Amino acid sequence: MQRSRARELVLFALYRTEFLPVDLEEAWEDEDLGDQRSYIEDVYHGIIGRREEIDRLIGERTVGWRFDRLALLDRNILRIGVYELLYSSDVPPEVALDEAVELAKTYGTEQARGFINGILDRIWKEQREREAT
Repeated sequence: MQRSRARELVLFALYRTEFLPVDLEEAWEDEDLGDQRSYIEDVYHGIIGRREEIDRLIGERTVGWRFDRLALLDRNILRIGVYELLYSSDVPPEVALDEAVELAKTYGTEQARGFINGILDRIWKEQREREAT
């Protein structure tokens, strides 16, 4: 399985958690996770464990929009992007940004691509500035 497909599976599971608890084994019972199982579980659980912090980071940068008004898929694409940018050492920042934009093209709202790219780019630049000082 490719990493892009693994991100889709994480997105689907996060989306489901908006409505009901998710049993990961049940959610992915029809998928052969192969070499991506660890990545999927790490990202999913990492986002769930840091959800408040990630949501706060996103919400502070959604000028003109309250976080809870974001479309559910857009919100979860942002969560994956933020997690990969800040907490996933095996994903280069450029890849995290590009993959989030690709998810937005496929699953997000009409304006999602630019919106998601802008939010994640700002978070990444701020993180680089903090690390430089």
